[in-house]
Amino acid sequence: MPGSVNRPVGRRAFVLGATAAAAGTALTGTAHAAGFGWSDDGSNYVVDTGAQLVFKVSKSTGDLTSLVYRGTEYQGYGGMNSHIESGLGASTVSIRQSGSTILVSVTHGTLRHYYAARSGENNVYLWTNKADTSVSATRYIVRVKKGAFLNDEPDSYTYAPTAIEASDVFRKSDGQTRSKHYSKRRVMDYDHIGWSAGGVGLWMVRSNHEKASGGPFYRSLLRHQSADGGGLYEILYYGQNQTEDQRFGLQGPYVIAFTDGGAPSSALFPGTLTTPWADSLGIAGYVPASGRGKVAGVRISGRNTAHPYTVGLANAAAQYWGSARASDGFFSVPGVLPGTYALTVYKGELAVYTTSVSVSAGGTTTLNTIAIPSSNDPSNASAIWRIGDWNGTPAGFKNADLMTYAHPSDVRAASWTGNVVVGDGETAAFPCYLWKDVNSGILVYFRLTAAQAAAAHTLRIGVTTAYANGRPQVTVNDAWTSAIPSPPTQPNTRSLTNGSYRGNNHTFTYNVPASAWKTDPSQYNVLRIDVVSGSGTTGFLSAGTAIDAIDLLA
Repeated sequence: MPGSVNRPVGRRAFVLGATAAAAGTALTGTAHAAGFGWSDDGSNYVVDTGAQLVFKVSKSTGDLTSLVYRGTEYQGYGGMNSHIESGLGASTVSIRQSGSTILVSVTHGTLRHYYAARSGENNVYLWTNKADTSVSATRYIVRVKKGAFLNDEPDSYTYAPTAIEASDVFRKSDGQTRSKHYSKRRVMDYDHIGWSAGGVGLWMVRSNHEKASGGPFYRSLLRHQSADGGGLYEILYYGQNQTEDQRFGLQGPYVIAFTDGGAPSSALFPGTLTTPWADSLGIAGYVPASGRGKVAGVRISGRNTAHPYTVGLANAAAQYWGSARASDGFFSVPGVLPGTYALTVYKGELAVYTTSVSVSAGGTTTLNTIAIPSSNDPSNASAIWRIGDWNGTPAGFKNADLMTYAHPSDVRAASWTGNVVVGDGETAAFPCYLWKDVNSGILVYFRLTAAQAAAAHTLRIGVTTAYANGRPQVTVNDAWTSAIPSPPTQPNTRSLTNGSYRGNNHTFTYNVPASAWKTDPSQYNVLRIDVVSGSGTTGFLSAGTAIDAIDLLA
């Protein structure tokens, strides 16, 4: 289907050119594809890759003004170029050729941006070095001309003329919703994004995001289509529902790749792409493989094998991650800049173990068995009943899957209201999100044995994020009401309506006295969960929260 990702490699996926195969060689090779080189048309530097791609870079702004593949122009919609942010404006732009590589350098204040072409390849390699906040967010957007690729993927807002929230969430006539925010994928879930039609594939291959923020589970813009054309994004820093401070420094390479319709070569994917040919280019902030290290762990014990585990590394300067092997928890995270990092083991998206590791250039930090204490995983606590599972996500709750690519008002969403009976499909019946102005006051019915009703119990509600300080206050049998809990630290932007439940996981605990329970085992106890906050507006923008799990401990 057009627009799909991680598709099988096509019959002519383009890989590194012949001279790139000689790792570490100087950029003085003499073997070039026919036509490889650059020229100056007065306004732009014109780069011919010697394959089937010719692109132009503005000499005054550093914008990408043309992308011609097989003689067809793909750049441009709405009269706009492809560029950092919405265009940097006046910049200093230079070009030089070193053997089989052409490098275009763009300077705009403290920001440095680079385009590179390799002889015989249909790829544009990009790097961006952001030193401070003088440029607000950081993205690169490839603006694709109208009609080049037509589809209606879940993250597209083509054919959705009615704005229902801000100016970036739309409703189609059939009641389905669209937004450029609705990517459906976490950063760790994709290597590339793009379109394929008519024997042509245009892809954005992401970088390793070492200087981005938000970690492996962050969700951001990937692509969109409108009436004027389409856009492919590489988001290097984005503030929407962001859990971390912005990092600065060089990011890349990320790659604009053309193919004959198949996926781009896996040799370009983050974690596999090596660029020894770029070592001597003088890119500001560039650190070659020799200046990086690796972290490896032989085993993780104490895992719940029903869930995937991820190992993340993070400090103020960089972030990395890798998947733990399902069989034993082995993991390896290569290409790490030297420094000391917090190492976090995630069950699903829930942090269950944290330690500190140091990485040195050219070295491997090897960890022996990481043993996750039983008490670190809340699922190990004995519970009278449990709704959902503790994995850091709303997975399994009503509407949870849909909410990563649709607005809560979408016609495909099941009713956000309705009460829940423990023992009768309670997880699928419980809404993944609760809002003060939509479904606050949801009721949960459950029975207790006489022995259980004779004792006090701890109720836990885990959340993954909150909007406008929304948090749960509980009432049991109209006999006991909890205090209003303090709001945990959460992102201060939209979240629940723009496809993201990922914030800071937090567990609220409530010590319910024995006097609150009904003593007759045949009678239902009734738990009411209200969303409280003095912030937010109305409807789906009222204060709200996303649910991870709810349980009553034995």
